[in-house]
Amino acid sequence: MNRTLLPILLLAVTPLAFAQSHYDDRRGPAPENISYGYADVLRVDPIYETVMTSEPREECYERQGQYSERSGGDPTGGTVLGAIIGGALGNQVGKGDGRKAATVAGAVIGGAIGRDIDKNNGSAGGRYERGGTTCRVVDVQREERRVVGYDVEYRYRGEVFMSRLDYDPGERMRVRVAIAPAD
Repeated sequence: MNRTLLPILLLAVTPLAFAQSHYDDRRGPAPENISYGYADVLRVDPIYETVMTSEPREECYERQGQYSERSGGDPTGGTVLGAIIGGALGNQVGKGDGRKAATVAGAVIGGAIGRDIDKNNGSAGGRYERGGTTCRVVDVQREERRVVGYDVEYRYRGEVFMSRLDYDPGERMRVRVAIAPAD
């Protein structure tokens, strides 16, 4: 029984072995047709790209200036003048003891009003020097050149080739050699 099973098994496996060794053009060269070697680099030209960048930067500067502050000076004059005017107006109102009370009330209210007016409309109380540092953030536009690749000219077995790479290969570079039938 073992003798009859062996030929059947061989017949079943043979088409599979043939299918695995068969080469299919659509997938590229068969893996066994690839080898590696080294080529001498003849020239490397960097490829640049210009990019605009914006970066925030803090700018600070020293400032000096003068400012004045209103203090109203001495509010005594306004208080006295307001009290006199208020007292005179209060004296015009009422009779007898009411007139005295109106005069006193007018003098007190007039003095308070006169003091506030003199304080708010008074002359400058003084000038002061004030210095300091002022800072602000500004966007600085900058043009930057970046290397985005390299055009590489190299010689392999007497023939010169050109490729664009994303790195500088140095003096020698490894190359992949694939052999396939021409159509």
